[in-house]
Amino acid sequence: MSLLKSILNMLFKTAVDSLNQKEERPQVSNRNSGMRSARPAERPADRREITDWNAYFAEILATEFPQYSVKRNVPVTELAGDISDEAQLYKTRPVQQYRAEWGTPYTFVLYQGEAPVGIVMLGSDNSHQRKVKYLVSRMFAKKLGLPYINFYTQMPNERDYVISRINKFLNA
Repeated sequence: MSLLKSILNMLFKTAVDSLNQKEERPQVSNRNSGMRSARPAERPADRREITDWNAYFAEILATEFPQYSVKRNVPVTELAGDISDEAQLYKTRPVQQYRAEWGTPYTFVLYQGEAPVGIVMLGSDNSHQRKVKYLVSRMFAKKLGLPYINFYTQMPNERDYVISRINKFLNA
């Protein structure tokens, strides 16, 4: 019984040592996102970590685009109505019927007066390219003729970049 206890203690100590070594090593991502991403040590000293992306973008929209009124979390049906339409959202799937109510609510909708003029969507990872709810939202925005601007929250999204990209889409 003491041999078993010794073996278990040794395995436990090895596991704890292994976990401690993993915590000391810097985390390196091997994903190739196609965009340059700065490592934390390379970021400028004034770069703050953004914890609330909705508040960050709401502040940018309010201060840099005061000519537009902004609504948050707008259901697709509020703009498109309770309709359905056929589309091929994935290259590997045939044309299918999709309902507006299935779409992810638009994170921000910019209005001039009562008319919507653009949509800003926030998502993470590949949500804009893979998740059917985002694809349905984008499809109905396109059918309505509205610019659909997506931002990935895992990317830096520096203020100047966000402003120039929104300007580009709204003035296109």
